[in-house]
Amino acid sequence: MKADGDRWSRRDVLRLGSAGAMAAVGMGALAPDEAMAAETGAGWHSRLVYPGSDGRLVYRVDSAGNRIPDFSWAGYRNGEVALPNVDVVLEIGPVSGDNTTHIQQALDKVASRPLNEAGFRGALRLKPGTYPVSGTLHLRHSGVVLRGSGKWGDPAVDTVIIGTGSGSVETVIKVGGGVANWNSQKPGTRTDIVTGLVRVGSRSFQVADASNLRVGDNLIITHPHTAAWGAAIDGGGTLKGGQGEPWPVGSRPIIYSRYIQAIDGNMIRVCAPVFNHLDRALSQSYAHVWTQAGLIRNVGVENLRVTMGSPPAEDENHQMSCVILDGVEDAWVKDCQLLQFSYSGVLCRRATRVTVQSVRASHPRSKLVGERRYNFQAALLSQQVLFRDLWSEQARHAFVSNGATTTSGCVWADGYNKNGYTESGGHQRWTHGLLFDNIKEIDTLSDKAWVLNLHNRGHISNHGWSSAHSVLWNCTVDSGRRACVQRPPTAQNYAIGTKGGASGVNWWSNIPTGHIEGTNSTGLQPASLYAAQLADRLG
Repeated sequence: MKADGDRWSRRDVLRLGSAGAMAAVGMGALAPDEAMAAETGAGWHSRLVYPGSDGRLVYRVDSAGNRIPDFSWAGYRNGEVALPNVDVVLEIGPVSGDNTTHIQQALDKVASRPLNEAGFRGALRLKPGTYPVSGTLHLRHSGVVLRGSGKWGDPAVDTVIIGTGSGSVETVIKVGGGVANWNSQKPGTRTDIVTGLVRVGSRSFQVADASNLRVGDNLIITHPHTAAWGAAIDGGGTLKGGQGEPWPVGSRPIIYSRYIQAIDGNMIRVCAPVFNHLDRALSQSYAHVWTQAGLIRNVGVENLRVTMGSPPAEDENHQMSCVILDGVEDAWVKDCQLLQFSYSGVLCRRATRVTVQSVRASHPRSKLVGERRYNFQAALLSQQVLFRDLWSEQARHAFVSNGATTTSGCVWADGYNKNGYTESGGHQRWTHGLLFDNIKEIDTLSDKAWVLNLHNRGHISNHGWSSAHSVLWNCTVDSGRRACVQRPPTAQNYAIGTKGGASGVNWWSNIPTGHIEGTNSTGLQPASLYAAQLADRLG
């Protein structure tokens, strides 16, 4: 494993496959129907993303200006370094009875230490044993890590946290302050974006006045939800089925959190692309420097097990979630087993550059109704979140975005969902720039034919378009099941190399199908889009 701060090389990432991270440069000008997927002895390439003669990825742009975005910026520190191995500075064992205060006092003691040069205070290690917790354990300060001794459930060698709280307690572990809403502005920094059309995948644009902007500033980009943009996306697509209402004007702004990498006059280059067109004819986008009020960094949860004490199958009288990351940047959850939650195993909100790695979130305990069993969830203001090496069971929505227009740039890679009750994929109100890479929906219990979707949900909960500019890459569904990928107005969605079933239209048959390519064709190269993009960027 890389030491803290070691950068991945291109060779590292290619060796590890999608267990690393990647980006992309360059795009062609051909529309996708002008290029054919390349057949080779070793497999086949998509017509939209493929290696050029120099080995670097080439991107094709369709006739409407859409392209597959670069997803490689997801994860801790944009995937450019390995997850850190933070030194243990305090160890404790379990006490009799409730351990909430016992563990919280130890976390607060670690938090009282000064930050070192790398931005860490140290790790609290929980010795093997069983730790009943009736409340919520809070990691409220930057640089603190909560680490167990093992995740497999044997208290003689592992750390087993048992949630004993009521159903009104949101989570067993909360990482972050939960107040970083991106709206506090550094005075004098708000400026309009004057480039007429900033296309999906772009990282550069011109602003009206860059005089108060600096390289390294955390820039918040806002594309307001205007009447013109709402009309262009058919009110959000909610009228399909005849019972919905258009999204109210102003209710769904597109928002991005980015760092400025370069300034040339009034031209700005940011650290990661936008994942939706910013069309000045439809909405005047603007940017401001965020003060980062309430933001917590360099925090993690590792190597432990969280359960709710084995309640009955539909019991909800226990903490709702196992781990929530809220108001964080450069955070992680790794090597954990999370069980018997009612809402989420891992929930991210107000979270950027997060890695959730080698985690099992399974066997939830709740009623089989809405707002339950989102095993791995990217919610409000979640961006550049990497979920990888995942195992899910008995979810309703196992791998899911749920933050509407504020959620983008998130990746679910190398994940299995077994015995799921409904679909994974984009969920509601124009979440965009999502990648589902080598995701497998197996042994499905759902009565629906479609179990992996980038689609229009129509009037259902007034969700409308679940996803835009999003990709299924080399994914698998049960034989006889399907992936549903549809084309939103002003945007595109993609299913490339889906196996096990067809990719087609769901629910509302008058919606056009997205870009479907190579269904049930084996040998797609690169096997992981995320890994190839990361290697390309780091190379």
